[in-house]
Amino acid sequence: MKPTTQPVQDYLLGLQQHIVSQLEAIDGTAFETDRWERAEGGGGISRYLENSTVFERAAVLFSHVKGSQLPPSASAHRPELAGRPWEAMGVSLVIHPRNPYVPTSHMNVRMFMAHPTQDDHEPVFWFGGGLDLTPYYPFEEDAVHFHQMCADALAPFGPDKYPAYKKWCDDYFYLKHRGETRGIGGIFFDDVNEAGFEQSFALIRSVGDHFSKAYMPIVKARYQMDYATRERDFQAYRRGRYVEFNLVLDRGTLFGLQSGGRTESILLSMPPMAQWRYCWEPEPNSPEAKLYEYLQPREWLKHA
Repeated sequence: MKPTTQPVQDYLLGLQQHIVSQLEAIDGTAFETDRWERAEGGGGISRYLENSTVFERAAVLFSHVKGSQLPPSASAHRPELAGRPWEAMGVSLVIHPRNPYVPTSHMNVRMFMAHPTQDDHEPVFWFGGGLDLTPYYPFEEDAVHFHQMCADALAPFGPDKYPAYKKWCDDYFYLKHRGETRGIGGIFFDDVNEAGFEQSFALIRSVGDHFSKAYMPIVKARYQMDYATRERDFQAYRRGRYVEFNLVLDRGTLFGLQSGGRTESILLSMPPMAQWRYCWEPEPNSPEAKLYEYLQPREWLKHA
């Protein structure tokens, strides 16, 4: 398969609809749809819920944007591509459930392509993506299940992929200024192209297809659990860490803003409510303190 964008776009639009349909079935509310265009080229479709029954915010976003030259965040490690026209497309989602016992989750699968500036040059492509889980009140079995689905998604592409991409996720979603991970991790990868276009595309399809298998059973198991103000307050406090990562460290946010992306869609990943407390720490041996046992990298699968 030659590097081409149409089959990738077709897959991503189908993935967006599939995930939205599954979330709608759980929540009982239809997603809103916001189609947008970008002045320099391209656009996207934002599918979202706000302040709904199960999901306080759920955003499943498709974007396909184009530009005349790569922004600094994309060409920093590839100076030879500076100045090339480019296009990027992907599905990115963030789900912030209302119930504090249901984890927040993020998933992204994407492709970048730098087009040749001369007829004898080939387009340069790379794929990236990942999924991760951010619990507030962690359950060991949920973490193991989530990581098992991550491992299953990558198994057809070699036994080295899950350990490598898990470590990449642990390193990437680490808040250095807090000395803790954002959650219990998952997988993260970028710059995938060594196996060729067809295999690289197959890898992100497998990752995208496994998101529902990884996350939906956890939602269904937890969203009806009883909670009170204490749990909601802790959820809001921990959501503050999510905001800190997105605004300080996240490369996707940086790329979107640098490339003239749509600010409303880029920041739709933020939790609807968050809070910060000065020098707050959970009470020892409390349910809230248990989370902090999970905020350093660890191996979740016995065979990993």
